Amino acid sequence: MMEFDFSGIIPSLPGLWNGMVMTLQLMALGVVGGIILGTILALMRLSHSKLLSNIAGAYVNYFRSIPLLLVITWFYLAVPFVLRWITGEDTPIGAFASCIVAFMMFEAAYFCEIVRAGVQSIPKGQMGAAQALGMNYSQMMRLIILPQAFRKMTPLLLQQSIILFQDTSLVYAVGLVDFLNASRASGDIIGRSNEFLIFAGFTYFIISFAASQLVKRLQKRFAV
Repeated sequence: MMEFDFSGIIPSLPGLWNGMVMTLQLMALGVVGGIILGTILALMRLSHSKLLSNIAGAYVNYFRSIPLLLVITWFYLAVPFVLRWITGEDTPIGAFASCIVAFMMFEAAYFCEIVRAGVQSIPKGQMGAAQALGMNYSQMMRLIILPQAFRKMTPLLLQQSIILFQDTSLVYAVGLVDFLNASRASGDIIGRSNEFLIFAGFTYFIISFAASQLVKRLQKRFAV
């Protein structure tokens, strides 16, 4: 019968913490960049320009139809070749930078739809009132529509961030050591892989569950 021994986890906590820091950095930068790019894409989709709307729509449909792991490996492996073809010089893309860009571009497709739905949920009468006050499209979006939309979108944005937090484990494909990979490596060193993977799974569950409860509370609060 297999016996579990979790005593080796305590001495390994510094290394596991470094992995968690990497995970949180990837998630935070991916979320911030994804929301910024996603907001731009959403405004393009809502634009009266058919060209801008079609470009943003094609972007969203493309990135929502391919797996995140493919995006990560593509940026890590293929982009340097493209840059070499353009510049004629070797331009290596580090694993961390390639993962950040991949997360930003991939999540932007999902954040775009969240932002678009949030903007469309604002009564059109407010747009008419803003135009009556002499505001242009940029001022109307920046001062009136987006602040209200982001308040309504906050739970969905957090929910998508939780998904990205879990997806950061895919960076193993390019050799980055996030929390899950740090746990796996530490377990392999002392021959206790199962215990460390159980601990990693429990940690992911606790963080994701706590964040999910926050999302539910925010949904109830904003529904009032």
